[in-house]
Amino acid sequence: MKKGQLLGKTLDELKAVAAEVGLPTYAAKQIAEWVYGKRVRSIEEMTNLSLSGRKALAERYTIGCVPPCDMQQSNDGTAKYLFPTESGQKVECVFIPDGDRATLCVSSQAGCRMGCRFCMTGRQGFGGNLSVTDILNQIYSVPGSEQLTNIVFMGQGEPLDNLDAVLQATRLLTAPEGWAWSPKRITVSTVGMRKGVERFLKESDCHLAISLHNPFPEERLQMMPAEKAYSIRELLALLSEQDWSHQRRLSFEYIVFDGLNDSERHARELVRLLSPIECRVNLIRFHQIPDTPYRGASEEKMVWLRDYLTRHGVTTTIRASRGQDIFAACGLLHAKMKE
Repeated sequence: MKKGQLLGKTLDELKAVAAEVGLPTYAAKQIAEWVYGKRVRSIEEMTNLSLSGRKALAERYTIGCVPPCDMQQSNDGTAKYLFPTESGQKVECVFIPDGDRATLCVSSQAGCRMGCRFCMTGRQGFGGNLSVTDILNQIYSVPGSEQLTNIVFMGQGEPLDNLDAVLQATRLLTAPEGWAWSPKRITVSTVGMRKGVERFLKESDCHLAISLHNPFPEERLQMMPAEKAYSIRELLALLSEQDWSHQRRLSFEYIVFDGLNDSERHARELVRLLSPIECRVNLIRFHQIPDTPYRGASEEKMVWLRDYLTRHGVTTTIRASRGQDIFAACGLLHAKMKE
């Protein structure tokens, strides 16, 4: 019999586990504390459970934590880890230290079905959704996890295409019986799946990031096939109706391509679309991938675009590029589906 995993289960689900193995209901909170609070690696470490209870639990369950099977270290301190998944796939996550901050960029799918032309993950194709355990294991088992200050769902996959698992993972990260993080420490990114965004806004208080990359729908479609199904204009209409004055932050990711989306025409349209919405824009350098016609914009053009947007009321920053030498930077994750 294949054993279940405790990592990824909510308190209610752990109550059902406790009942299943003959433990009292209150043992669910004890199990949650061992898994999420103390991050134990084995059931044997749960010493406030009876010996018979631990034995019964271990017969049917494991913690669900699996160490990375490979690691690469960048010259800038960024580290990329390869993790196995329950389904036999492999996915990458990226640990980014930055002074007193440490961010983990996690994956939500093996590959991706959005097919963005400029993304190595999109070229990889779709290998399947990650389970809640797969997602949380990247956080649980990455070396240096106790240093983490922020989580971004910007690794492999489209998070809102695996929304049930992503929402449960963020609930456990923020729940008192889970990691008890503030939602302000977590950002979920999306190409703009409207129904997923609507549900995310209702069920989560975490930050939201939209992969925009071009303000003109017909041009965006050439770069991002998902535009055909998920209109950016319709999404912006939805976002403009939301109240962004509270704690949640809305940002737009914008990879700047030479001669493709870096003109004054694009800048003017970005201002027209985004200035009515309380948001910020993150400009991202394009990292060259094989067999692509795209080229990154010059540093001068990046600075010009940042200053133009900011001057016209759209707060804009240039995101620092990290881990490019180990293919850990934005758009470069491409773990093989199978060995």
